[in-house]
Amino acid sequence: GRPLVATWTLTIRANARVERRRFDTLERALAELEARVDELAGRAKENPAGTRLRQYGPEQQVVARIELAGPERRLAGTRAGIDVHGDGSTEAYLGRVRRQTVDASKGEPAVKALRRVLQDR
Repeated sequence: GRPLVATWTLTIRANARVERRRFDTLERALAELEARVDELAGRAKENPAGTRLRQYGPEQQVVARIELAGPERRLAGTRAGIDVHGDGSTEAYLGRVRRQTVDASKGEPAVKALRRVLQDR
C-alpha cells in the first residue's frame, strides 16, 4: 500500500467560494497561507467591504477565512487560521470551535504570529 504521508489541509473561504489544498509539510502550507492572506487582505484594503447593517464596520466583518488543519496524529489535529477583515486587517487564531486569538507582538503581522505559535508546538 501507499506510505502514510502527513498532510496539512488549507481551506480558503472567500467570495462565497471554498477551495482546499493539501501540503506535505507545515512550512509549505504556511507559505501558501501567507500568500493567500496577502492577496485577500490587499483586495480588501483596495475595496473595503460595505454593509447595509450600520452597526458593523469593515474592521468587524470577516470577508475571508483561511484555515489550516494538521495531520490528526501530529499536534492533536491542529486547527488554526487567519481571518481577513473588510478593511484588510488580519487576525490569527487557534482552534476551530473554541477559537483562541493569537496575540501578535507590536507590529507583528498575523501570519508571522501564527507561524511562530505553530512552530513552537
